[in-house]
Amino acid sequence: MSTIVNPILRGFNPDPSVCRVGDDYYIATSTFEWFPGVQIHHSRDLVNWRLLTHPLTRKSQLDMQGDIDSGGVWAPCLTYDNGTFYLIYTDVKSRIGAYKDTHNYLVTATNIEGPWSEPIFLNSSGFDPSLFHDDDGRKWLVNMLWDSRKGNNKFAGIVLQEYSVEEQRLVGPVKNIFKGTELKLTEGPHLYKRNGYYYLLTAEGGTQYNHAVTMARSLTIDGVYEVDPFNPILTSAERPELALQKAGHASIVDTPAGEWYMVHLCGRPVKDKFCNLGRETAIQRCEWTEDGWFRLAGGSRYPELHVQAPDLPPHPFESPAEKDDFDAPQLNVHWSTLRIPAEPDWLSLEERPGYLRLRGMESMISMHRQSLVARRQQSFRCEAETCLEFEPDYFQQMAGLIMYYDTKDYIYLRVTHDENLGPCLNILQSKDGVYDELLEQDISLQGNRYRLKVAIDRETAQFYYNDTAQDAGECEWKAVGGPIDITHLSDDFPAYIRFTGTFVGMCAQDLSGTRKHADFDYFIYRELD
Repeated sequence: MSTIVNPILRGFNPDPSVCRVGDDYYIATSTFEWFPGVQIHHSRDLVNWRLLTHPLTRKSQLDMQGDIDSGGVWAPCLTYDNGTFYLIYTDVKSRIGAYKDTHNYLVTATNIEGPWSEPIFLNSSGFDPSLFHDDDGRKWLVNMLWDSRKGNNKFAGIVLQEYSVEEQRLVGPVKNIFKGTELKLTEGPHLYKRNGYYYLLTAEGGTQYNHAVTMARSLTIDGVYEVDPFNPILTSAERPELALQKAGHASIVDTPAGEWYMVHLCGRPVKDKFCNLGRETAIQRCEWTEDGWFRLAGGSRYPELHVQAPDLPPHPFESPAEKDDFDAPQLNVHWSTLRIPAEPDWLSLEERPGYLRLRGMESMISMHRQSLVARRQQSFRCEAETCLEFEPDYFQQMAGLIMYYDTKDYIYLRVTHDENLGPCLNILQSKDGVYDELLEQDISLQGNRYRLKVAIDRETAQFYYNDTAQDAGECEWKAVGGPIDITHLSDDFPAYIRFTGTFVGMCAQDLSGTRKHADFDYFIYRELD
């Protein structure tokens, strides 16, 4: 029997929603302010997974320009019924303080790879919406209810309302069906039905180190819901020795042979409690008890790193190429842009064939129009390398290699122009919004073609450059400064809560507004463990 090694979706892939269609399994995860919206991974054996597609590819489906850090797409729910895929998602516009502006939408497709429909607005009463298809043909939406009133429980429970396919809107009364348990912070609801019971799976305890999965059941869809006496059915709270921390926010699925699994959110600290890879997705083998409760196989409530795989034929996928030469007419599926789609007015793969051309736009703190293309860091030890051709005229024009968490936290090996040095290099760092330049003096550069690299080893990063080699084989790397502590590129660094993960990529800024372009010849992302 083969073994599943957790996490199955490494790096920033939180809030998993799993769906089986025949012999195919799909997991949808949150993308927050990164575009395109929602990652969908595919598997046929629950062991091997590939990033397949993103359903939200148009601004008409997802307009995030101006969305705050860790806003955007929260907790998608992917389901399938009668030949149609249904994807529910939240676009969060504000989240800090008493109020949260959380708009919930539905898109559909008959093929998982699209095309996906224009969105149907559902409600804005809370986040983490989920659609349930009952066996009588009716469809029901559940979401957590946000209560902004002073003195009230902000996580006010799980509300239920019917969805009409014919009218393409929610209809009928709204009912609060579950107020949660003593774990509090009740969110992430999913409904299931088995042997006459409706099962309500929720996340509780908050999406950090007290996270947990709660199960409750009822003979009617609108309650009253009885909590599993063994609750929580999954958590890593107060177990710091576990490899998988923050276990919670789950979704369940069965195989054609009746084996059951639960996918769930987790985090892996690199140092202390810093999770630089963000919140990831793991899977656990499960079973139903004789009295009808859903539990981890073996009776534990704690996540395991190695899990027995189902009795399915192995179905491995080809590993993604380490090097992207930018020869395709579109960005590959692993690239993301920040808040805005990759449109020809700022990004081109055709103006100079074999190069990614970025036109400089706003600064690294902008929540509107950044010219930034990046991919997830998915390994504790990895390298990222690019080759940049750039001829800046002013200090306001910059381009280079960036490690990016959000507008407050990034580390940027940038090329710019200095009145005395000409083209030059420095490392810019923002740490909890405090800007710094890590070298006392910019490094003067030769020519206009520069190779840039970062080597990441858990909580540290070392940058390198070369400005003389024309071919990669000739390149002798020169260190830029010393090792940099990168623990601030994590969910766990600031006083406030945030939800994404570290990206590595390429960007260009032109703060003069002339949109000076930078050309990137290739990008290498190489994992070392």
